[in-house]
Amino acid sequence: MNLQPTLTHELVLLRPLLKEDFEDLYQVASDKLLWEQHPNSDRYQKEVFQDFFDKALDSKGAFAIINQKNKNIIGSSRFYDFNPDEKSVIIGYTFIDRKFWGTSYNKTIKKIMLDYVFNHITTAYFHVGKTNFRSQKAMEKLGGKIVSYTTSANGITDNPVYAITKEDWFKN
Repeated sequence: MNLQPTLTHELVLLRPLLKEDFEDLYQVASDKLLWEQHPNSDRYQKEVFQDFFDKALDSKGAFAIINQKNKNIIGSSRFYDFNPDEKSVIIGYTFIDRKFWGTSYNKTIKKIMLDYVFNHITTAYFHVGKTNFRSQKAMEKLGGKIVSYTTSANGITDNPVYAITKEDWFKN
């Protein structure tokens, strides 16, 4: 499975994240309120975001999310931990500009990502911070079900892991 395809929809384009995207993406990420429920609530700081961005590039699965209306970068997401034996992948590290919250953008982003991965796998997982109630609600709206809990890299425990199966996705 290609972890960095180009995925298109009339609202958004997801394309591989490029080193040159840093300033445009940081302009979105520098909004302190974007991260207030996130386990890494300091990600709005440039040096913290630089580390996140470098790891995204190194992952070889990260995307720049482009608004099709004006061609501006409005966020990022990625595929990671692809497991061909279990036919699974994790979708995460997603954030979008707050002006798109409460619109169809996040759902559309997840839809085109899930439609793509379910050509190759049977289960998509999502790691969500335990205090990130907006993302938890969004996962439930997509049909995600909590299947376990995990500890984040920064030591925060009891973070829900959601799963969506191919079968359930195409039923809905």
